[in-house]
Amino acid sequence: MNTNCSVAVIPARGGSKRLPRKNIIDFLGKPIIAYTIEAALESELFDAVIVSTEDTEIAEISMRYGARVHLRPAYLAADDVGVVDVCLDLLNHEGQKGRAFCRMACLYPTAPLRNAEDIRRVMALLKPGFCDFSMAVCAYSHPPHQALMQKDDGSLVPFLPYWVNKRSQEVPKLVVDNGSTYAVSVPAFRKIRSFYGPGLRSHFMPRERSVDIDEASDLALARYFAGQSLNKSRGL
Repeated sequence: MNTNCSVAVIPARGGSKRLPRKNIIDFLGKPIIAYTIEAALESELFDAVIVSTEDTEIAEISMRYGARVHLRPAYLAADDVGVVDVCLDLLNHEGQKGRAFCRMACLYPTAPLRNAEDIRRVMALLKPGFCDFSMAVCAYSHPPHQALMQKDDGSLVPFLPYWVNKRSQEVPKLVVDNGSTYAVSVPAFRKIRSFYGPGLRSHFMPRERSVDIDEASDLALARYFAGQSLNKSRGL
């Protein structure tokens, strides 16, 4: 069996309810998935960039932009199937073909503002035996220690009672997974079956590159940030 170095997996199923066909929706003149494929290829880190999908249109578009395609079984495209299972299915399929990988990036196709350098920085954090898990993060949009939990009767209680009345400067620095970029050592990932493994490290991304598009308002925000970035590059 040939052992390759790194693989980028882009999970892109056809069914999406809040924003139909979101993985290939138009974003500034290109299908949204194209930006993730291009960023992965531009990073020059991967022996293979593979889109996992059950959808023939997504498959055709992905190949057009330079990715390989793994046609996943239909049962792995259901609403209740997690990305971990999708990635393990692809790794197992590749292994059966004699292609094993030691590192994997999982890149969400609905984060078009994430760039090649962000991918490089997340991957660079991996150090086998020291850091086997890394991801991109961003700041919370609201103070997380003030989160409230709604009970069945409609009343609210602090989700973190100890922290809720603390001043911001008394709270440890908190960041959140921004839903764009994950990297793992494959043996550790197979064992833990999660992207939140021991020794997890992070690459911080600003809000303007951290939009994960799940609904129409996310799409509008991403288009706004992309327009702002374009204007800045033009000196406007």
